[in-house]
Amino acid sequence: MLQLPDLRISDSTSLTLDVVACVGVIGTIIWVYLRSSDSRLPLPPSPPTWRLRGHFLPPRDPFLTVARWIDEYGPLITIRLGMQNIVIIGRHKAAMDIMEKQGRMLADRPRLVAAGEILSRGLSLGFCHAGDRLRRLRRALHTHLQPKSADAYEPLQISQARTLILNILDDPSNFQNHAITYAASTILEIAYGKTSPTSATDPEVREARHIMSRFRTVLRPGAYWVDSIPWLKYLPWYALDLKDEYKRSTRLYTDQLNRVKLQMRNEDIGPSFSKYILENGHLYNLTEMEMAYLSGAFFGAGTETTATAICTVLMAAAHFPEEQAKIQAELDAVIGRERAPTFADKPSLPRLEAFISEGLRWRPLSPFGVPHRTTEDVIWENYCIPAGTTVIGNHWAISRDPEVYPEPEAFKPQRWIDDQGRLRDDLTFFVYGFGRRVCPGQHVANRSVFINSLLILWAFQLSLDPTKPQDDMGFARTFMPNVPCAIEFQARVPEVKLRRMMQNYPGAG
Repeated sequence: MLQLPDLRISDSTSLTLDVVACVGVIGTIIWVYLRSSDSRLPLPPSPPTWRLRGHFLPPRDPFLTVARWIDEYGPLITIRLGMQNIVIIGRHKAAMDIMEKQGRMLADRPRLVAAGEILSRGLSLGFCHAGDRLRRLRRALHTHLQPKSADAYEPLQISQARTLILNILDDPSNFQNHAITYAASTILEIAYGKTSPTSATDPEVREARHIMSRFRTVLRPGAYWVDSIPWLKYLPWYALDLKDEYKRSTRLYTDQLNRVKLQMRNEDIGPSFSKYILENGHLYNLTEMEMAYLSGAFFGAGTETTATAICTVLMAAAHFPEEQAKIQAELDAVIGRERAPTFADKPSLPRLEAFISEGLRWRPLSPFGVPHRTTEDVIWENYCIPAGTTVIGNHWAISRDPEVYPEPEAFKPQRWIDDQGRLRDDLTFFVYGFGRRVCPGQHVANRSVFINSLLILWAFQLSLDPTKPQDDMGFARTFMPNVPCAIEFQARVPEVKLRRMMQNYPGAG
């Protein structure tokens, strides 16, 4: 019988090895933690922690913990998660100087093993590393999402917004589902040319939103050990749930693309992004799987972001009735109640646009932010962020910058209006991200949020339902339509008249 060697060692040798191992681990941590570039400038300051795994971020509202650190330690901080340094930006000027002005050096994504490699196999645009694939994907998207293309979707958005008004009249308590229906219907037609009625409960919509929910969970810092210990992904039994989710999302996206492909063979169909990319994918050197995931990016991310933004503005209106009244006074002065407003009224409604901007600052869509990765050393004031560092612009902390947004916890749409009553062009908030990784669908999303906010605030008086629980942080915490936000809608135009006006509204066809 084969004898295994005797691996026993003395107690003293064991103790020596333990000490050496411990010193090695501590030394590595200190090296990573204190590492700086050849510039000899330090990393931004770090809150103290004695945890071996680094700083603790609670699973609920981690952005609030980060915001407290920003208030205490400065506009940039460094935190450690496992062996990784993460620099978090929490003030407006630093975000502009670093994320915008030096955006070329932050166009990359860090290695996101759980979300980017296991859950999406490198096919998701949001997690794609800087390089050839990212350029090809964004160039293809640009054909349908640039501002001039976004203008062409306004008739579709008007038609779907009209349907949203009718849905609220029929069932006001389900306004969150109605917002999802609006967003899904609009995105499905843009992405896949689908013109048949869509609702929030359709299987394909539920699947797409489930996928987005999983991404949100997986991206939470510390959610999966594999992001700190990458070799875990090679264990066949590790993260089976993520591997199943990859199959699930791939099936959804390929089914949708194949449906368009079949329609193109059998009938003359209208325009859509999927049709365009199937006909012209060779111009961008895209594989069919890349096409499927790129169209899916429209579908999943576009639906969730748009619906949440619309509901956030409505929640703000219900929470701040005095500010809602000012907007409705503007609407009555510009439009009156004898006709329904359209996109053509936008230049005359600066207070409405200011209200929307304040609503999305007050409760940001992505409060924690999305990670970037530096490809070169980034110098800011007396700090250096070394190449290869993960950098996150924390939307919540930036939105609370008192130097840019005085009384940041107050809801003040007036802050976006200048002395002449016009929208300020010197005040911004990073609703859709930063620099070269800004959301490519922002122009379409902005138009959707505007036309729905316009129509709903013109048609209804919004108020909170005092008999039901309310959570004004709910859209950052809970997946729609389960956000604790109950709104009552009282028609500002007689219901019969309002229905007739919607039936004759542009795009009512």
